[in-house]
Amino acid sequence: MTDFSTRRRMMVDTQVRPSDVTEFPIIDAMLTVPREAFVPAEKIEAAYAGEHIELGAGRVVLDPRVFAKMIEALDITNKDLVLDIGAGLGYSSAVIAHIAEAVVAVEDDEARAEEAQTLLSDAHADNVVVHAGPLAAGAAAHGPYDVIVVQGGVEELPTTLTDQLKDGGRIVCIFMDGALGTVRLGHKLDGDVMWRFAFNGTAPLLAGFEKAKEFAL
Repeated sequence: MTDFSTRRRMMVDTQVRPSDVTEFPIIDAMLTVPREAFVPAEKIEAAYAGEHIELGAGRVVLDPRVFAKMIEALDITNKDLVLDIGAGLGYSSAVIAHIAEAVVAVEDDEARAEEAQTLLSDAHADNVVVHAGPLAAGAAAHGPYDVIVVQGGVEELPTTLTDQLKDGGRIVCIFMDGALGTVRLGHKLDGDVMWRFAFNGTAPLLAGFEKAKEFAL
């Protein structure tokens, strides 16, 4: 029988900590949440590999290192309401739920959203609500949010999401330019989001986050 708890500790000790992720709440959450429970059954043996795990249709569970560094950049507290865009089967939301006050997870595949809600309930992540709908639309009914996390690649960030971020709130995205990607942290001040570079990272482009096509006559 596979010892996933040992693999989980190895993931934290060999992938997360060496990436300068040191905040105790993040380390504790990633040691606690069973990543193997939130990946497709056929990918369970790869749950703790240092890579993205494919969910199908271009969607992934982010590489543990990339995900952990994104979460640390946000400086989430237990008073924050977090919008988790592209939550997949719920792993990211389960981890964030250990740190934040509450999480609204958005997933555009209705069957996947239902499965995520079940898996999150099984993991006792009772402060997570899963919302099924287009990722770019967010979940305005539950907002505004202190923090927004986008679990995939972005070329252009829809204003529908930044509109759901509180003034003073934080957002993190993986901005893709072809095959190259940079993770940027945004702070919303007086209605505008100011961005700064966090680190290099890549992820598949999310539907609804593509750059608008330019038509030449």
